[in-house]
Amino acid sequence: MSLETRPVRAQNGVAILGVFVADLVFSADRLPIPGETLKGAGFQIGPGGKGSNQAVAAARAGADVSFITRLGQDTFGAMARKLWSGDGIASHVTETDTPTGAAFVHVNSVSGENAIIIVPGAAAELSADDVDAAEAVIAGSKVFVTQLEQPVAAAQRGLEIARTHGVTTVFNPAPAERIPDAVYPLCDFIVPNEAETSALTGFPVASLDDARRAGDVLLSRGVGVALITLGERGALFHARDRSVLTPAWQAGQVVDTTGAGDAFIGSFAAALASGEDPLEAVGFGCAAAGLSVTRRGAAHAMPYLRDILGLRGAGPPALP
Repeated sequence: MSLETRPVRAQNGVAILGVFVADLVFSADRLPIPGETLKGAGFQIGPGGKGSNQAVAAARAGADVSFITRLGQDTFGAMARKLWSGDGIASHVTETDTPTGAAFVHVNSVSGENAIIIVPGAAAELSADDVDAAEAVIAGSKVFVTQLEQPVAAAQRGLEIARTHGVTTVFNPAPAERIPDAVYPLCDFIVPNEAETSALTGFPVASLDDARRAGDVLLSRGVGVALITLGERGALFHARDRSVLTPAWQAGQVVDTTGAGDAFIGSFAAALASGEDPLEAVGFGCAAAGLSVTRRGAAHAMPYLRDILGLRGAGPPALP
């Protein structure tokens, strides 16, 4: 690529392709069994969707964020635009008559753990053509992030465009599904959790040794770094020359784990875009995730830069 054709990068730009949905959050001590009506402990509606959550996390962590998606022309779509405007996120939206998506979120009122059913709605129609239309947005960023709540073909096209323009790529393979072999070499960082790692590799990830073995499988498929999130144990940075576990941060009582992975990925991307060393960026992401689980909701739980820096300045994380 010549100097004349090289895109001008945003100073700390992160481009994210993904989904916005409205989260319908029900709190109860368990899920009902078939045929049962169960009285819950709470209910709220708020903004969600992995891509949108990650965009909010990256923006609050200090990045200049652009978000690429599809929305319906409805109340949930208006909720999305209001959210992004409030956090200074530049939105690149294709509007459609299909309704904006929604997600059922069950939050265990005792443990804070969650279970989710998502219907992407309008964003399920995201296509490679939509991504091509946003090529300049991707090319002008330092880091590109995508997931699998929108079609695989759209995610793959985004990664291809980013790779063409020398943009660092972060791929969150969630929800887990079969991925074309051609996707793996497009990933500078692949960021699955334990369940997603197991789905990709075909064996359980119950220990750190399992995670390292799974990391080797992902490296063999062509990814640059396998960054496997391990819940309360932290995150494993597994590359060809080193394998390092960064412990999780304990920032307070866990009340809702819904957006923890998104807080990690968005903040990690923001740190990368600012020029942070990748391992330091992992620590930054772990601190953001540790803060997010002490707050209810998904997008609304994403911490601000001052909070992340404050937690990191308080001392090292607790060992797992």
